[in-house]
This record gives sequence, C-alpha cells and structure tokens, in this order.
Amino acid sequence: MDRRLLLGLIGLSAALPAASARASGGGEKKKSGGGSYLPVQTLLGTTTRANGRRGVLSVDCGLDVPDAALRTLAEQSVPRLRAAYVQTVQIYAAGLPEGTLPNADYIGRRLQLQTDSLLGRPGARVLLGAIIVN
Repeated sequence: MDRRLLLGLIGLSAALPAASARASGGGEKKKSGGGSYLPVQTLLGTTTRANGRRGVLSVDCGLDVPDAALRTLAEQSVPRLRAAYVQTVQIYAAGLPEGTLPNADYIGRRLQLQTDSLLGRPGARVLLGAIIVN
C-alpha cells in the first residue's frame, strides 16, 4: 500500500471525531466576563502625539449589568451606547494636549454619565480596559 495514502487516511480519521464533537456541542459560544458582562467594541478617537504627529486614542470597555431587565435594555441599546461613547472619546481625544497621558478616571466618569442617561437609570457599571495612545 502507498504510504502517503495511508498517512492521509490516518490524518482524516483523526480529524473526524474532533469535527463531529465541534458540530454537536457548538450550541452557544462562551462569552468572556460572565453572564452579566456586555462587551463594547473598541472606541477610537484622533489625537496628537508628543512628536506632533497624528495619533489614535483607543479605549477598551464593557458594561457590567447584574439586573436582567436592565441588561436586556442595555443589549438592545448597544448601538446607541456605542455611538455616545465614540462621540465622548473623540471629543476628549481632540482636546487632549500634545504629549499628555489620557485621564482614565475622567473617561470612565463621562462614559458612566452617558450610560446612565441613555438607559434611564443607574445600575449598569462601565468597566474600562486598556487606554492606549498610538
């Protein structure tokens, strides 16, 4: 028997159980952060770096919403929340003095105010991840 054919069959037979296990058990993909965490796409704003060139302020964030009813409202409002967040980050980044580090406390407070305003009541907590100026 041809050795290449035999090795090909062995490789296929080894891949079949893994593929069938993925197909049968792939009901829901695990979401990072737990059940009450709602991820938000990275927020970007244009700024000026220390050398005078254009830079990008990048803010990673998400929401922790323990209340189920409020979490449903927050999931439905993600596009509006993201639009408000991006506008806030862009305004902050445009006014950031050249070479200055971003203030995470200020950004967090502003995003929290936007969240409470859009959802109509407090209860959703803004969680900040990395804040980077590239």
